[in-house]
Amino acid sequence: MRTNSILTILAIVLSVGVAPARAEVCPAKSSSMDDIIAAVNAASGCERAMKVFESCQSGASADVQFGDAVEKKCESDFLARLKPPQTRAYQQEMQVCDNRHRNQAGTMYLSFNAFCRARVAQHYSQQALKVAR
Repeated sequence: MRTNSILTILAIVLSVGVAPARAEVCPAKSSSMDDIIAAVNAASGCERAMKVFESCQSGASADVQFGDAVEKKCESDFLARLKPPQTRAYQQEMQVCDNRHRNQAGTMYLSFNAFCRARVAQHYSQQALKVAR
């Protein structure tokens, strides 16, 4: 029970400010979904992929695909090395993101969810890379 509370709090903290200000110019060739996903995939790592996502966000449903690309990029740093309890914790944190706005109407909530999930994956990547040093 305590673990679920901690996971819920962590997911909420990670999702605060889900629509960050654009700190950088979007590095994609154009504003097309394919070009933005290509820019995320071409990023040198999870942190850079997240910066691309933040700078190219749409604030709507397209962010789901951008966030998925960030998740995959970040997961490559840690997912294969997680033990079963860590995998369950990761899945639970992602579920907290999915449940947070599940009953909300509007595409901006899809964007909020995509950012929450990407931030959870980013956090796990940061932890994995910190341990690897």
